Amino acid sequence: MGDEEVMNASAGGNAAEGGAARPAYEPHPFIGGRTAALRALAAWRMRWPGAPRVIVLTGSPGSGRSRLVRGFLMLCEPDFRKRLPLDDMDPATVPPDLPAPAVPDPTLLTAAQVQWSIAEHFGLRATRARDIFPELAALEEPVTIVVPDVGLAGPVRAAGEPARLVRDVLTPLAAVETVQLLTSVPRELAAELAGTLPRGQVQIIDLDDPEWADPEGLVWHAANALDPALGAPELPYSTDPDARRALARAMARRAGPSRLTVQLALQSLLMVPEGFDPADEEGLPADVGEALDLHARRLGADPGTLRLILAPLAFAEGRGLPVELLGTLSTAVAGRDMSQDIADGMLLAAPFIEPVEVAADEDADDGSDDGTGTGTGTGGSRTLLRLMHPGIAEEIRAGLPDVRAAQTEIAMALLEAVPEQNWAKADPYIRDHLAAHTLEAGLLPRLLTDPGLMAHADPVTLRAAVEAVPLEELEAPARTYLRTAPLFTRTQAPVQMRAALLETAFVEDGLGPYAEVLHTLGFDLPWRTLWSVPLAGVSAVTTGSLLQEGEEAGTRPVAALLVPEGTPGSRPSPGERGGPALLVHDLLRPGYVDADPEQVLRPSDEAREAAPFGFSRGADYLTVWARKSRQAVTALISDTPFTGVDLSPDGVLVIATERGVTARQILAPVPAAEPTVPDRGTGTDDIDDTGASTHPDSPTGLEGDHS
Repeated sequence: MGDEEVMNASAGGNAAEGGAARPAYEPHPFIGGRTAALRALAAWRMRWPGAPRVIVLTGSPGSGRSRLVRGFLMLCEPDFRKRLPLDDMDPATVPPDLPAPAVPDPTLLTAAQVQWSIAEHFGLRATRARDIFPELAALEEPVTIVVPDVGLAGPVRAAGEPARLVRDVLTPLAAVETVQLLTSVPRELAAELAGTLPRGQVQIIDLDDPEWADPEGLVWHAANALDPALGAPELPYSTDPDARRALARAMARRAGPSRLTVQLALQSLLMVPEGFDPADEEGLPADVGEALDLHARRLGADPGTLRLILAPLAFAEGRGLPVELLGTLSTAVAGRDMSQDIADGMLLAAPFIEPVEVAADEDADDGSDDGTGTGTGTGGSRTLLRLMHPGIAEEIRAGLPDVRAAQTEIAMALLEAVPEQNWAKADPYIRDHLAAHTLEAGLLPRLLTDPGLMAHADPVTLRAAVEAVPLEELEAPARTYLRTAPLFTRTQAPVQMRAALLETAFVEDGLGPYAEVLHTLGFDLPWRTLWSVPLAGVSAVTTGSLLQEGEEAGTRPVAALLVPEGTPGSRPSPGERGGPALLVHDLLRPGYVDADPEQVLRPSDEAREAAPFGFSRGADYLTVWARKSRQAVTALISDTPFTGVDLSPDGVLVIATERGVTARQILAPVPAAEPTVPDRGTGTDDIDDTGASTHPDSPTGLEGDHS
């Protein structure tokens, strides 16, 4: 039942079915019990004397942690609590009417994303992650934060994001004395988090412990699910209150503390009631595995077939697996054609699957973006499939003889499904999540030599997967991606810009052939990187030309680099003694030029004015624009501040940072339209190619101030 159905059912919760004494208070209409846990949470919320400042909620998969937190948050949300029968509930389970706590949802997010979402919620001004917690501690009022479903954190299941979230975010967050924290974590992480705090400040609530277990709540849940008045089919054991209550008790008794097992038994029974004997308690599941196997046998199917149908969903990443891929991947795992089994077995699998309809544009960054950040998208929607609970996935994976081998078969099948091995044509799921599958298969380093995949794949997901591989196992292209990916995620760069930034990074790292590949894959790259030198200490750059005599008579485009005195190959700067020196480099190709800096001719003002492009810059971002139309043609942002920038009249952009100097030939066409460039501010960090201050107004996007 959804929240609305639960709320509608609250008046007739069947808490006193079968002649049992009516309880003194009505149960929570969404949770149906958990009185002891709700009392502890309410005391925490009201900062009751002796109550802990931090509560760590844990339990086995399917113990009901998520449901308990959701139900408690209903009591903490001012508008939602008005819909609850608060006057009929145990007062000790109802927290006071306070402002809603902050609830950063970590589902599919990295630890860093969760940390920044907390900073954003409280309006912190921190620009570095390490400053967030001190700023939080400096707030005038204490804050309350609820972090649910830590086990669902991370865009890549095998990358260990829940542990990273506990270590890097929740542990320092819990250490802030003014933070009141409630979090739901897997059992293996609960003691680690709680162990960092003094006794009395933290409490672990393990829903599997007898103190917190809720057998009557399970009975309540099962009885309501079986009630025809609440939507169940009319069956002999559902229409009779005594029979219904007896079956609910048998289900709860058999499943122990596992709410998930009871839920799966109910799903199986209500979807396919044929062949069920309510008098046979052995026909009720004791765990998730039995719920799968008993359902299959009752339908006359092989339990192994059911598990093979569900296996791809047990390994699915993100929001779910596209329905079109289920047959292909089931066949890959099974090693035989599963198409007929799937066609005949949807009723077999139905109790354990839930479909998710998502907008096609929302499913993934589909690679069809034109690179401007606007994105054209495909419109429409698509259906994803996922298992109804992560505990089912754990059971199915645990039942496979070789998880790594299964992931290998899935990864190979996904790779073969890429049309013409062209990532621009790949299904968004394959493009964005193939790396996650190859990570668990141990094959990711072999995949990370494809520049096309690096550009097209969702950078948050691919970065998380690559970071999970030991650095010594990564080849040079993967290490280049790893240092560039933070720039992708920081700027939310579209696919064309990711390709352009990667092209430059490959040249910077001496991987020119990989950069050339990106020019052959159909990307409309705004530049071609001509050369890069790892030269530290460059404080300014100037483009110009040298007059040459002899066989190569004419002018030679060069770049003059202002470097520290004593830099190999440099010469004293004209008119300077004991100060910076100049180093001359060819403008259009790799290689220094042995020339007297006094012979370098700077472009005239007339030449610059006649040039097609100009630029404006900030500390670490830059915009190139067409002089006649004043329209931006490209922009870039650097992961390190600029120390020097110049743009030659023929469109070669030379940029120096603390890492070195790079030259890019601008390829973007000169726009024919003539809109005006937006008004620019007067900040001193933004300087155009004439020396004028031109700070853009916009604080976001590639032209925003990311200094």
